[in-house]
Amino acid sequence: MNDVVEDLDVHDEDGALNAEFVRAVSAALVADNQREARKLTRELHAADLADLIEQLRRTERVDLIDKLGRTFDIESLPELEESVRDELMEDLPNPVIASAVRKLDSDDALYLIEDMEASDQEEILAKVPRADRVALKRALDYPENTAGRLMQTEFVAVPEFWTVGQTIDYMRTEDDLPDDFWEIYIIDPYFHTVGFASLSQVLRTARVTPISKIAEEHQVVFKVNDEQDDVAYKFEQYNLVSAAVVDEDDRLVGSLTIDDIVDVIQEEAEEDILRLGGVGDEEITDTVWSTTRSRFAWLVVNLGTAVLASWVISLFDATISQMVALAVLMPIVASMGGNAGTQTLTVAVRALATRDLGPVNAARVVIRETIVGLINGVVFAVIMGLFAWWWFGSDGLGAVIGVAMIINLIAAALAGILVPLTLDYFEIDPAIASSVFVTTVTDVVGFFAFLGLAAVWLL
Repeated sequence: MNDVVEDLDVHDEDGALNAEFVRAVSAALVADNQREARKLTRELHAADLADLIEQLRRTERVDLIDKLGRTFDIESLPELEESVRDELMEDLPNPVIASAVRKLDSDDALYLIEDMEASDQEEILAKVPRADRVALKRALDYPENTAGRLMQTEFVAVPEFWTVGQTIDYMRTEDDLPDDFWEIYIIDPYFHTVGFASLSQVLRTARVTPISKIAEEHQVVFKVNDEQDDVAYKFEQYNLVSAAVVDEDDRLVGSLTIDDIVDVIQEEAEEDILRLGGVGDEEITDTVWSTTRSRFAWLVVNLGTAVLASWVISLFDATISQMVALAVLMPIVASMGGNAGTQTLTVAVRALATRDLGPVNAARVVIRETIVGLINGVVFAVIMGLFAWWWFGSDGLGAVIGVAMIINLIAAALAGILVPLTLDYFEIDPAIASSVFVTTVTDVVGFFAFLGLAAVWLL
């Protein structure tokens, strides 16, 4: 067993945790082999340890933390997905959570306790130092998904009258500083930030130089109530590494760092993809019940749109009964429209999320998508027209499906761009409802155009 463990690769060729490695850890836990569990996990990075915890069964997660004891890397806890974090916070004793909170940066500590019951939060906070307790309680008062929740309250700030030498000495002797930082904030007597100095600039400047001499103006300063998607956008737009956060009175209260914002950017991108698929904020580790519940609502909405499309078909039941070929070809028109609409919709929703699409260029993009829909419609109209003529020996049927194809692909292009733009204008997340509306448009227009033209031209 030990020889096998020594030769066991932690990661597979794609960089994910090796399935054999996960099974080996699970076997060590089942066998109550603390020594083996520690040997297997001692070299794991915090992010990999978090992945391991997520892949273990719920009963094994606490067992692993218990067996690792003091060797457990608490930095892995903030890396956990929310659903796993919530389960683990329920299963771990509050004193254990309090111990982790005391050792973590404020933003990571807040992530662990923000969704816990108020009574549990109070019990945990009572076991942490007063300064940390006050900072965490204040952060909990800020709305979710804001800069106040994302920021860490540990930062480096010095008076504007200090010299570079005093600043360096302060950083060397002060214990209560963040583990990692890139900027030193320069403040006035009222704790208003008047600028910042990069750590590299401080280290390259003579000690006698006043810190204010090398101060730079802030490119961006965030308010505690700024939405996290706005924060993520500005970090990406201006290539920020860190940024100051101020309260309602413009007093410096925290700092945002790129490592936290990268997580937000990834979450926003994942959220758009999931909502386009009608699955909300679902995670792979969610339970059967929560997964079913998150998907059910949009399946009901899709059922309603499918019934509407079927009702349109029912208006032409006499036409279909006289020419069975219509029933054979009808799904092609709707399917092509649906795929074309989804293509445009995906690009539009992502462009809105990254703010590359807005009032300035909306008209130009709508025109572009209309032309693209027309070109694709004509090309596929020729292909399907010839195919229908060859299959059923009717040039009239070929013309009908060709014209219907052009109409539906233009409608799909317009719906794919106009629906998300309209929802965004009314401050409704376009990723949530766009796909349902676009599918409805392409189905209804496709069926109505194809069957309507057939009723007029062929019968």
